[in-house]
Amino acid sequence: MGVAVGGRNAVPRYVQIAEDIVQQVRAGVLKPGEQVPSEAEMVERYGVSGGTVRKAMLEIRASGLVETRLGKGSYVKDRPPVRHRSSDRFRRSLRQGGKAAYLAESEQSGATAKVSVVYIGPVEVPEAIAQRLGVDAGAQVLARRRLYFRNGTPVETATSYLPWDVVRDIPELFAENTGGGGIYARLEEHGYTFAEFVETLQARPASKAEASELALSPGATVVHLLRNAVTEAGRVVEVCDTLMAADQFVFEFRVPATD
Repeated sequence: MGVAVGGRNAVPRYVQIAEDIVQQVRAGVLKPGEQVPSEAEMVERYGVSGGTVRKAMLEIRASGLVETRLGKGSYVKDRPPVRHRSSDRFRRSLRQGGKAAYLAESEQSGATAKVSVVYIGPVEVPEAIAQRLGVDAGAQVLARRRLYFRNGTPVETATSYLPWDVVRDIPELFAENTGGGGIYARLEEHGYTFAEFVETLQARPASKAEASELALSPGATVVHLLRNAVTEAGRVVEVCDTLMAADQFVFEFRVPATD
């Protein structure tokens, strides 16, 4: 590979290496699901230091074409990201059709989705969640924690918090499988008809524990999403605290242009 030398406009070596790998992916030399050359292989192939290769890998990951699996290396992505349609993902028609939002979206993107239930049971509600639910900090609520997989790779964690007086008479919400349409369908069956879902999002670096759980590189970007499920009576009956691997999701919002 030719290298530009000297001059103020010389392209840094790590950028050249990154461009070479990205071009191989786009040209199909490195195919979906294949492993990107390891750091040691790139050091030997390009005749550079490990530090230069690590800089190149940052550029390669930023392209969105590869994913890094903790302790396993980097691989060419085999599917497009799930398109996370906030404006229509909780349509009542989907719930009535028995489809949970994540599974429906994954199906649309051609990915194989799996949801693993990590915990179901009573917890003392965190203060920030208590404020959203309108209950006292430390009050007992039901927590449902899930880990979502896409083509075998963990991409999202989500914990739903529900007031105890709401869930105590809905036994399905204590089961691992809540049935078609998920917890929102069960809540509506018991008279909690939804008026809206209010979401707030923040992009930030993953903590060490979060990166480990989602098989991300240390410091990789995640999207932290908090959602209030609001009934027609104006009550928040669920808060969902979600963490997503940022490179696995595309967000699409529909904003009305009229009142």
